[in-house]
Amino acid sequence: MKKLKILVMIMIVIISANICYGASVEEGNHNNKPKKEMIRGKALEIVAEERKGIEGYTQGETLTYQTIKVLVKNGKYKGQELLIQNILDDRLAYNINVNPGDDVILLIDEDEDGYFQAAYISDVVRDKYLYWMIGLFIVLLVVIGGFKGLKSVITLSLTIIAILKIYLPLILKGNDPILLSIAVCIGVITLTLIILNGINTKSVSAIIGTSLGVLLAGILTLIVSKYAHLNGLSNEEAQMLTMIPQEVKFNFRGILFSAIILGALGAVMDVSMSISSAMSEIKEKKPDIHMKELFKSGMNVGRDIMGTMSNTLILAYTGGFLNLMLLFMAYDYTIVDVINKEMVATEIVRALAGSIGLIFTIPITAFVYTLIMGRKKQA
Repeated sequence: MKKLKILVMIMIVIISANICYGASVEEGNHNNKPKKEMIRGKALEIVAEERKGIEGYTQGETLTYQTIKVLVKNGKYKGQELLIQNILDDRLAYNINVNPGDDVILLIDEDEDGYFQAAYISDVVRDKYLYWMIGLFIVLLVVIGGFKGLKSVITLSLTIIAILKIYLPLILKGNDPILLSIAVCIGVITLTLIILNGINTKSVSAIIGTSLGVLLAGILTLIVSKYAHLNGLSNEEAQMLTMIPQEVKFNFRGILFSAIILGALGAVMDVSMSISSAMSEIKEKKPDIHMKELFKSGMNVGRDIMGTMSNTLILAYTGGFLNLMLLFMAYDYTIVDVINKEMVATEIVRALAGSIGLIFTIPITAFVYTLIMGRKKQA
């Protein structure tokens, strides 16, 4: 029976991925926008290196000119060895430091007739290390979590597919991010909790509690953002979206709403599932417990979780703009000055709205579980 369940869940993932991939390919063909191949290379040796002081630079600051021999690993020039100049500027925090043996990403310029002109190193290859880390994460989930761990991998895969292949492409087409995020979140919540725990009272309670909790967080965001004049354009990435070639008119306040509920979803789902699971255990150990006592027990469990989970959300968002906070502190901004900056106010709203949604989830989940069990008892 277990093997059958595993097979069914794996098939769900494969079918979902194929459907989404097929839709993506069809869309790409329709728009006639073939993806450009990423050219990879391997740095063989640093042939020459020269440091030069430049007029106008502070004493001791220089430009370093490197000539690097690079072996092209794919594409039109595969197998060729190119000499590429790489410039390191002492004034810049972001330089591409290359050592022999490093894998790099190349940009190759060609003339109108397709003949080689020049090549540049655009970045260092990092994806293989990320793949190793992802692999380690999956192995640990399955080895330590067993069958539950495998189900976690499947639900995580479905979540990633839903976001990357459904949610983001539809927003990029100009669809309403508010309705999309609500639909995607409810779908993710439902699939995750049912796959992990089956269809039962605790899953249903957690689904309702999580859905209403993140929805309330999003609604609160919309209300506060309206009166605080938060337009969702507080960071460079949002501003860059106004200039994309697709010329989509984004609802940036709606995207802010989406970011809040997606960011809070994991923590809120964890809280609601913990409460309903604890209440299920209590009910199983003490079947004749009064519904009022059961509700009170659920609330007590929720209160114990509430403080740490609120800290989790606050600290996660704080870590996201830690550099900005240090910058403000370095220039002696007051707290009042800082919180009135839109970019900071937006992050505060994110953290607090998510935490408030989490707090609402506690009584909702406890109440729904008690209500369902009360009706079962009467029946």
